[in-house]
Amino acid sequence: MSQDWWRHAVIYQVYVRSFADSDGDGVGDLPGIRSRLAHLRDLGVDAVWITPFYASPMADGGYDVADYRAVDPQFGDLGDVRALVDDAHALGIRVIVDIVPNHSSDRHAWFQEALAGRGRERYVFREGVGDRPPNDWESVFGGPAWTRVADGSWYLHLFAPEQPDLNWELPEVREEFRDVLRFWLDLGVDGFRVDVAHGMVKAPGLPDIGHADQLTLLGTAPLPFFDQDGVHEIHRDWRAVVDSYPGERVLVAEAWTPSAERTALYLRPDEMHQAFNFHYLTAPWDRDALRSVIDSSLAAVAPVGAPTTWVLSNHDVQRHVTRYGGGEKGVRRARAALALMLALPGSVYLYQGEELGLPEVLDLPDEVLQDPMWERSGHTERGRDGCRVPLPWTTAGPSLGFGTGGSWLPQPPEWAKLSVEAQAGDQDSMLSFYRTALRARRENPATGVTVTWVDGPEGVLWFERDGVACALNLSGAVVELPDPGPVLLASSYYGVRDGQVLLPPDTALWWRTAAEAVTSDFA
Repeated sequence: MSQDWWRHAVIYQVYVRSFADSDGDGVGDLPGIRSRLAHLRDLGVDAVWITPFYASPMADGGYDVADYRAVDPQFGDLGDVRALVDDAHALGIRVIVDIVPNHSSDRHAWFQEALAGRGRERYVFREGVGDRPPNDWESVFGGPAWTRVADGSWYLHLFAPEQPDLNWELPEVREEFRDVLRFWLDLGVDGFRVDVAHGMVKAPGLPDIGHADQLTLLGTAPLPFFDQDGVHEIHRDWRAVVDSYPGERVLVAEAWTPSAERTALYLRPDEMHQAFNFHYLTAPWDRDALRSVIDSSLAAVAPVGAPTTWVLSNHDVQRHVTRYGGGEKGVRRARAALALMLALPGSVYLYQGEELGLPEVLDLPDEVLQDPMWERSGHTERGRDGCRVPLPWTTAGPSLGFGTGGSWLPQPPEWAKLSVEAQAGDQDSMLSFYRTALRARRENPATGVTVTWVDGPEGVLWFERDGVACALNLSGAVVELPDPGPVLLASSYYGVRDGQVLLPPDTALWWRTAAEAVTSDFA
């Protein structure tokens, strides 16, 4: 396994509940992941990031942790974690696990003690203002960020009421999580994706925001409960723990900040190795917008010497096939978006199912919705379940190969045609394209940290790096480019006429710019 592997890695996110079910109970689990590791090897990824599998009442899909050192029985046990890590390592795949430090479950032993009047300092309890909460903060899931307990005091929960915020001003909390990190590092995991890494520290005095509909400010404006400078001391402490272990273990920040420059602060040499690039994820399908976010992303991390990350989907956002217009247009754009992303210097994150071209499921019946956003919003926000529907592996069966029984969220029948089995033998399928594109990236790596923009036809995003050029047509019409010779990668079919490449809309090409360009079978 290469040194500084994380600087150029392709990391595949597994949402454990929806990847593969080994025991037929309708919920994905750790043995299920083990059974499908060959799929990740064949895809060509370097690491897998697994969402929480810890003991949890599942008020928020496992992001409400009741015991940070135990595996929830529906997912397996500690022996399954060890076996999964060993199997993945044998295939050359590293394993990154989620850690959830901003809040615990309300079923955590600490919070149960706090309700009984002991150890309340481990959480954020405050007296209210009359019958009102201590301040005007709103939960990310809707409604107030405070819940009142029997003695009249209130506790803070920036997410669901079942997820009370921990008090990171308390040394006991900090020491507890250092020990949790060591527990999993000793078991062999290669690093941690840190949930809500921009949380944990709140502004002194917990001041009012004075703004209604605060959800519109998330990731766009300063907030007294997110992205406070005090979080960086915590991250430096964690980095020291991780660096004390061999094998280049890593920390990855989920950090929603108002700017790429603020995100870069999490990536200073003694803090996180990587941070998710949400500014890129949310960029519209537009040449100038994409060029701007690429430039700002690369410029922001340059002073701290960290790699940029690129991501199109995850378990918290609408799948990008649907965001890009859905149907044939969405699939075509998704293929081009992958080609663009893989051509850029830095590390790439893939979300399970995007290699199948899965769309968002927009018509889940109300009665099956489980995301806390649904209830907290008074049934006005359907939440994130549409991107969490279990994967289709086969063309038939009670859950299309997800397991021997049903699935915790229903799969659309038409997903049979999008299954791994249906796509594996089709050279034009999305799955085949992902395998080809990842192979092209490995054989033409981005070793630098910059790109050089090339002027081209209106609406074409065109850059060069490390002897490779990438052009993406966002103009809405066919454009002509000089025929570059052998093409390394094409997201869709294109034409050549009279020495010109005819590049259709929403199509991306790679080719070699060096004189020693060689013929490739990746077109």
